[in-house]
Amino acid sequence: MSKQQLIGATFAAIAALASTVAAQDVPWRIGRWNPDSLGNQRVVLHVADTGTRGAVQALIGWRRRDANPEAKRIVVTDARGQRVANVSVGWVRRDSGEVKFETMAGVGDYFLYYLPYAGSVRSNYPRITYPAPAVATDTTRRALDSLARWLGKLTAPPRGDAVALAELPVAQVVAFEAVDSLSQRWPMQVIATPSEVIAARNRARPGQPFMVFVEDRANPIKMRDDIPMRWASQTAGLRALGPALRDEYYAFQIGLWGSSSVDSVRLRFSSFTAPGRPVIASAALDCVTTDGVDWMGRPVHHDAKIEMGKVTPIWCGVMIPRDAAPGTYAGTATVTSAGGGQVIVPLQFIVTAEVAVNHGDDDPARLSRLRWLNSQLAADGVPTPPYTPVRAVPGGFAILGRTIQLDPLGFPKQISASFTTEMTARTTTARPMLSAPFALQVEDTSGTVAPWRPGVLRTTHATASRATFHSSGRQGDLHLDVNGQLDFDGNIEYRVALVATKSTPVSDIRLAVPMRRDVARYFMGMNRPGGTAPDHYDWQWEVTHNQDAFWIGDVNAGMQVTFKDEKYARPLNTNFYLQSPLVMPRSWSNDGRGRCSFVTVALVYRAVCGSGARTLAPGDTLWFNFRVLVTPFHTIDTKTHFSTRYMHAYKPVDTARAVGANLVNVHHATAINPFINYPFLRPKEMKAYADSLHAANMRFKIYYTVRELTNHAPELWALRSLGTEVLAGGPAGGHSWLQENMVDNYLPGWYVPALRDVAMVTSGISRWHNFYVEGMQWLTQHAGVDGIYLDDVAFDRTTMMRIRRVLAEHGGPGERIDLHSATQFNKNDGFASSANLYMEHFPYIDRLWFGEYFNYDAPPDYWLIEMSGIPYGLMGEMLEGGGNPWRGMLFGMTNRLPWTGGDPRELWKAWDAFGLNDARMRGWWSANPPVTTGRSDVLATTYLQRGRAMIAVASWAKDTVAVPLRVNWRALGLDSTHVRVTAPGIPGFQLARTFTMGEKIPVAPGKGWLLRYDSFDPRGPTR
Repeated sequence: MSKQQLIGATFAAIAALASTVAAQDVPWRIGRWNPDSLGNQRVVLHVADTGTRGAVQALIGWRRRDANPEAKRIVVTDARGQRVANVSVGWVRRDSGEVKFETMAGVGDYFLYYLPYAGSVRSNYPRITYPAPAVATDTTRRALDSLARWLGKLTAPPRGDAVALAELPVAQVVAFEAVDSLSQRWPMQVIATPSEVIAARNRARPGQPFMVFVEDRANPIKMRDDIPMRWASQTAGLRALGPALRDEYYAFQIGLWGSSSVDSVRLRFSSFTAPGRPVIASAALDCVTTDGVDWMGRPVHHDAKIEMGKVTPIWCGVMIPRDAAPGTYAGTATVTSAGGGQVIVPLQFIVTAEVAVNHGDDDPARLSRLRWLNSQLAADGVPTPPYTPVRAVPGGFAILGRTIQLDPLGFPKQISASFTTEMTARTTTARPMLSAPFALQVEDTSGTVAPWRPGVLRTTHATASRATFHSSGRQGDLHLDVNGQLDFDGNIEYRVALVATKSTPVSDIRLAVPMRRDVARYFMGMNRPGGTAPDHYDWQWEVTHNQDAFWIGDVNAGMQVTFKDEKYARPLNTNFYLQSPLVMPRSWSNDGRGRCSFVTVALVYRAVCGSGARTLAPGDTLWFNFRVLVTPFHTIDTKTHFSTRYMHAYKPVDTARAVGANLVNVHHATAINPFINYPFLRPKEMKAYADSLHAANMRFKIYYTVRELTNHAPELWALRSLGTEVLAGGPAGGHSWLQENMVDNYLPGWYVPALRDVAMVTSGISRWHNFYVEGMQWLTQHAGVDGIYLDDVAFDRTTMMRIRRVLAEHGGPGERIDLHSATQFNKNDGFASSANLYMEHFPYIDRLWFGEYFNYDAPPDYWLIEMSGIPYGLMGEMLEGGGNPWRGMLFGMTNRLPWTGGDPRELWKAWDAFGLNDARMRGWWSANPPVTTGRSDVLATTYLQRGRAMIAVASWAKDTVAVPLRVNWRALGLDSTHVRVTAPGIPGFQLARTFTMGEKIPVAPGKGWLLRYDSFDPRGPTR
């Protein structure tokens, strides 16, 4: 036999052997081992005969879905976990492989691991790689030399090509095992062999562009590049699905496998009938993969596409009527394509007599919650407390504490706010913010800005929650169309279309926002952290910056302006911003020419954002959309703030109560809320804990956001069928589970090693937010949840508004939503101030916890604007390094138990001893604070009670300074001759001390005092 003939015969033998091996009937089951050294998959082998050479060969039909399996290392161990040193890999294919190894432990079981990985396995953001088969390096040369010697002995004496090897005993393949149920390959990730694929294709009708397979919800379609073995032996025919319960939303799948690429695939269902029973109408069936309603109530349609050789899963469902008679209902699914291809598939649903509870929603495994993707729960309704209905007033509209007057084009002519500078009450006198109306100005090439000829401003729709209005304008060959929408919370959305009737060159199109300089005290956004407003500042669009908005204002009057166009897409936030950054608005950014300037001119603070020179083509429409968010949203609620004490940990009720907490936030990675952003898997345990808190007059909130999603979510594979609508696309990588199951086009998220909780990042906005709103209502009704703790926000204000409506109706009393954020002002997050980034949500938030990486050594104006929440009607707490308790008291801020560095318990006791809950807060930022120090680097905030006051003093001075307290006794409501000044002893904060009236107060750098001014009767106790 020639060498070529020998090679050909060898490959033919291997192919025949592979086909035989792949057809082995071997169970797939769950095993137990440490995957972080050996991987998630293994083969159980039994050696009954070690032969004369002390070695065996294993022929394995593993049917692997991973590409290039020959490039991955194989590890063999004995039953005790000892690695087998001498292993020789013969051939490796996706369907099968052949491995020889030394039976060093004699007869018995051995384990072959075929996806071992390496990397930062204990990290919250692991980076995992799959080592290649061993190559000769300094560290492996000795082992390879040993292997070579073993192979030499194994094949001696020479008897032709591998004849001796063929005589080795064969190890029996006992089972294929996965490390856990989520890594289980059977049945939907066990691939068909090439010959089985060919046979399956041959069963299709001639010219049929695709085949259709029907799967139950219990077997989600997970592979795109392969069909599972179970499909290869089936034909596209009758499928009996069920059993389904009456009044259940029963989910199922249609799998499309293309022999050619097909666009615009559509499904339609017939009615379903059973002999002598009422019909299940075709309207009871839908497909969430292709059709639905988005988070704004707008119709959604995705044309399903089939790529040649690929699998396209479509998730559908049928709402079984509550009065349906038990039986088997028959009908059809018709799949059509744009090219005229059509496949009709008969279907059957087996309906039982049992009636579903909550349509099946109480059992996540039923996947009935998929219909939540299209929910419009709480999409409309009355304003949520404390807001008042939108009212029409002369020239505009009024909402809680604010008035917006409009010019003939519909732009703000004046915006006024009616809040005290303390932010604890509203006033009867409004504070105007604008020195002139907003103006969208078009400057021609000669530098001239012509006025618009306005149309008629009219209100197009009005409810208690919202007013919409429209106007238009003309200027030569330009037409302006303005649509505005004002919501009850102070959000004004403008959709502004600029259309040219002929080619029109311009030097600039800009929005001018002229504010009163006395109002424009502070500034935030456009690459500047919160603080004092600069007299002059310039900014330019840049994609690496998550910045499309600025806020300008004072504590009791301000506004945020955000710039968008018609293709605005919410970027990802926190660590993921650079993976999906801000989409530059074509109108405003104008290929990098757009810029903003902020400048003080006499009594005016002028903000001008222009787009630069361009030529408008005839008929071209540019969308100069923008949003105005008027602050503050409401007064600060000091009583609730100071009476609510957080335990931010899952602790026994008695433990939380013993330290003075009355509200418990339960994070994920805990016994009752184990998996990130899917808090539905321990409802009984969660409800029991909630009931125990409520019995102790305490409240219960959970971590629940939508930024990431655990791989434990039963709906995961249905969401995957939506492409990148819900699960963000990305470069893949990360944890081994993701690489082996999601494979490609995903963005790895947070990972909890102890729970093997693997998360993926979600898209910025999607129908998953409909699911989130429904889920929030379910948790309040079935798990006793009073509210939510948000760790950053990955959804829009509309979703937040709906969540607030749900909690207002079903949640517990008091604070329902609190928001935590690490500072976003860094490169990875796009240098976005958290307060500016999340301001659209502030109308519905109860408390802030802006903690990690915030700079507590920054000046007071940074504290006020970036962290305190006070200019927006909120209050907050500290985190990073424990914060600074003395400076924190200026803003009513302490820490949460049991988090880093700070222990607020002693301060809580001091608050209670004084009665801070019922005190009136007069901050250092007030127009006329009752107590001042005469210094800008040592500040004082006053808390007033009848007959007493508490003064918080804190320093930013570099050295210890002695400051006199300048007291307005009338404002304090005290008689200076009958007052004692003391510093109560507060462990960890200050030593007890008494001060004489007028004595200067020594303040150390970065520290301060909490002083009490108490009235006394000079006559002493009455006898």
